[in-house]
Amino acid sequence: MVGILVILGLGAWGIIQVIRETTNSALTPISQGSDSLRTQVAEFLHPSPTVIPDPITVVQEVRPLARLETIQFTVEKVITAETDQGLFGALFGDRLLFVAHGTVIAGVDMGKIRTEDISIQDGVLAMTLPPAEVFVSTLDNSKSYVYDRQTGVLTHGDTNLETTARRAAETEILKTAMEDGLLNQAQQNAENYLTQFLRALGYERVVFRTGTPVPGQAPPLLTSTPTP
Repeated sequence: MVGILVILGLGAWGIIQVIRETTNSALTPISQGSDSLRTQVAEFLHPSPTVIPDPITVVQEVRPLARLETIQFTVEKVITAETDQGLFGALFGDRLLFVAHGTVIAGVDMGKIRTEDISIQDGVLAMTLPPAEVFVSTLDNSKSYVYDRQTGVLTHGDTNLETTARRAAETEILKTAMEDGLLNQAQQNAENYLTQFLRALGYERVVFRTGTPVPGQAPPLLTSTPTP
């Protein structure tokens, strides 16, 4: 009797396993089809942008550069841009917060140095450097983003508002760098670098001058590097 019960139990267990495997094999295509359908719906609702560059490229200008970049400022700025924030702001207003991440690079354009800007006398090399200037001031689009945007219930928002925020961010980033003494530090860094470079060439003392040289008259001294 016990043996019969065991055999019946094993048989029932085998039948259950067969039914389970058959059910799983039947449901697997349905599950895969459901996942595929969800993917297609997501791609339809949020399609990937297509970028088609024009095959024709026009080179506007090519010119040589001799810029000595001596400092780089990295600035992060939060910009608020808004329109129609008056009495009916909840209906027609548009407001966004833009987190701007930008870079400002400055230095000295060595291409502006003329022959008369350099003189050597009694082992002293005197040089008149051009004033430091900003070479690059730009936003880093990979790190800049719209943090928040709120539009009124009766408007789709100003299509140019983000562009306005980006332009304001570029201005503010450059302004911040200039207020922090960007050009003064760029000028000093240029003099320090050139001092080391010229010393390596054998000049024991290097003097930097300011102002435009007048023929027959040496400009006033700006900074000097004494012999170590």
